[in-house]
Amino acid sequence: MNLLRILKHVSTPDWVARRAFTPTVLNRIATVIKQSEATHRGEIRFAIEGDLHLLPLLKGATAHSRAIAVFSDLRVWDTEENTGVLVYLQLIDRDFEIVADRGINARVKQAEWEAVCLRMEAAFRKGDFEAGVMAGLTDITALLKRHFPARESNPDELPNQPVVL
Repeated sequence: MNLLRILKHVSTPDWVARRAFTPTVLNRIATVIKQSEATHRGEIRFAIEGDLHLLPLLKGATAHSRAIAVFSDLRVWDTEENTGVLVYLQLIDRDFEIVADRGINARVKQAEWEAVCLRMEAAFRKGDFEAGVMAGLTDITALLKRHFPARESNPDELPNQPVVL
């Protein structure tokens, strides 16, 4: 149990995530996701979580465990070809995870996801969250276009609007 981490989470107000990701930024992200999904058969969701509640922190919740839960809660797995991708940002810890459905994991190697993460981390370290997200979405789009190019019928199965938890 990391007491400093717990203290950061319980003492940081909820609005911190909304300050970094204003409605304008969230709408730009949604537009990029929509444009991205027109070029491939994947479905991208983006979720931001500012602070975690005390009980999950005491139980040792990590960004990875939260991302898996959010993947399920947002039903990212609920696509015809199992091609959902969640980009989850835990803002207080400045940690993020990319969780892909089994259809994507069958084709995209872990090293490719790690390369996306490294590019995003570089921008996040500078405090430029929007640039990091946009770089990540660009990289994810390239991966999905390569492995799941768009077909004539390419329905938009999941909402494009980012979620602030």
